[in-house]
Amino acid sequence: MSSNRVEFQGAEGNKLVADLYGEGQVPVVMLHGGGQTRHSWDAASERIAGLGHPVYSLDQRGHGESSWVGSGNYAFADFAKDLAAVTSQIQDKHHAKPVVVGASLGGFAGMLSEGQVNPGGLAALVLVDITPRIDMGGVSKIIGFMGDRVEQGFASVEEAADAIARYLPNRSRPKDLSGLSKNLRLHDDGRYRWHWDPAFLKSKQGQTPDEVAATQEDFLTAAGNLLLPVLLIRGQNSELVSMEHVQEFQALVPHAQFSDIRDAGHMVAGDKNDVFASAVEDFLLTLKADAEPV
Repeated sequence: MSSNRVEFQGAEGNKLVADLYGEGQVPVVMLHGGGQTRHSWDAASERIAGLGHPVYSLDQRGHGESSWVGSGNYAFADFAKDLAAVTSQIQDKHHAKPVVVGASLGGFAGMLSEGQVNPGGLAALVLVDITPRIDMGGVSKIIGFMGDRVEQGFASVEEAADAIARYLPNRSRPKDLSGLSKNLRLHDDGRYRWHWDPAFLKSKQGQTPDEVAATQEDFLTAAGNLLLPVLLIRGQNSELVSMEHVQEFQALVPHAQFSDIRDAGHMVAGDKNDVFASAVEDFLLTLKADAEPV
């Protein structure tokens, strides 16, 4: 399925780039995780669009082709404000509230947007391996990988693939690296570097325990405010989300549905894309059935 490149305006007037797949009544917005780009959703976006949804796979601020913000504002709330701005523009176009599917950073943006920034702005929310409380050891591991060779970069796409293979030893190294190349930029010095603003990573490094605790309280409050249909998808081998975290989330959002995907880690869609996409499809079909008159 082909896609069209579209642009939105974020909360600070920043450019946000998306790929639009398909057409239909209820739009779906796909939000990638930190350090990723919209292309991490290519396969899933095509499948969901096949159900009759216009699917917007969005590069979040500082990632992919979207603008790096000169203000350096990369707090989770800033991503939520961007999402609120984008969903408003999408609703104006389609005359329908969108469903948001957010992985990790994208899930936090969805949770805060609906739970604090713009309540009632979404039709439904899918959280992919993220809950208000997460394992900070897993977070440190991810930040450590993202911070490795930020300045130095890689001599080739193959060298970047080798680094990912060492970080994710349980995932098969892809033979076709065209997808990975979309997450890298070739700089004037001939080195490849990740397709995101280093200032984003700096904003997450060196946070004090008090700052982490305050952010977590914001997430807990936002989750408790979620009144819309919610699906939580977890990778059973997740480095960030334990079953205790899931149970806490279910207590906060008792109406939420839950899907636990075997043989998947934090990068659920990358580890088990077909199973992940099927879970999202089932949820969307349930929403459609509930909306139809009896």
